Amino acid sequence: MKAIVQDRYGPPETLTLAEVDQPVPAAGEVLVRVEAAALNAYDWHVMRGDPRMARLSMGRSAPRARIRGRDFAGRVEAVGTGVSQLRPGDAVFGDLGEADGAFAEYVCVPETLVARRPANLTPQQAAALPLAGVTALLGLRGVRPGQRVLINGASGGVGTLAVQLAKALGATVTAVCSTRNVDLVRSLGADHVVDYTRADFAAGGEPHDLVFDLVGNRSLTALRRALTRAGTLMLSGGGVYRGGSLVGPVWLIARGRLLAPFVRQRIAILTTAPDRRHLETLRAHAEAGRLTPVIDRTYPLHEAPDAIRYLETEHARAKVVITVGAA
Repeated sequence: MKAIVQDRYGPPETLTLAEVDQPVPAAGEVLVRVEAAALNAYDWHVMRGDPRMARLSMGRSAPRARIRGRDFAGRVEAVGTGVSQLRPGDAVFGDLGEADGAFAEYVCVPETLVARRPANLTPQQAAALPLAGVTALLGLRGVRPGQRVLINGASGGVGTLAVQLAKALGATVTAVCSTRNVDLVRSLGADHVVDYTRADFAAGGEPHDLVFDLVGNRSLTALRRALTRAGTLMLSGGGVYRGGSLVGPVWLIARGRLLAPFVRQRIAILTTAPDRRHLETLRAHAEAGRLTPVIDRTYPLHEAPDAIRYLETEHARAKVVITVGAA
């Protein structure tokens, strides 16, 4: 089968289209014929081995997982022993986690990390949901109707989904983005939009019950100024910092952990892990019309290096998706 492989850390040029062996599902796994795969900031950080400290777990000189990509949508081709929820022909979507491998014609995935695809979404839209959708879902966990929620980085892959989910939960949403994305986030349901090139969301204004930071470029002090006295600051740990970093967003997270016991406001560090239950929640929101992924651009599989280059350098809005096979 064809796949996008990488044998050393570096720029998009280190990614190549190659013929590799088609995987065979083990016990508890399903073989999925991939129709679409979505890009995340995670993918280019792994590609470059950035932040460098992360290489301790990812691999010292090259990623341990040779095939890039974690979010996918497609159809079940075969199932391993013990699989009970899925059968060949089912349309599915999922997140491979740090195992990677979605930028390929076929992928094997544990049944626990895949769910039936939302009936009203295309393969490309469904592929855009898993990692970004779960991040948005867990970042907003506990939001109640009537609360005020601010999303910093509202036009990105997570942000566009977080705006929609926060509205579905009954919150009043303030979205922070650049000038070119104001109309986009407003169309997704944001009640208030702050153009960060013209105004500072932390400088006065009505405080928020939750600040969901998806950028990582503001100090804890500035982020806390946008909160009520008992509000919650949710740090995603993703951020949009550029390459060449030793520790990336780890320093901001570490400071958040150190400060948390000494302030009345709650400082939370978001952690996520692939789970079918979260995918099923996203599917319910999508099928109810409360959640529709926004796709900026699509690329064929062989242009995956160009897709990652665009995501990394051109401030892509929402999601960038790779089409594979029948999609």
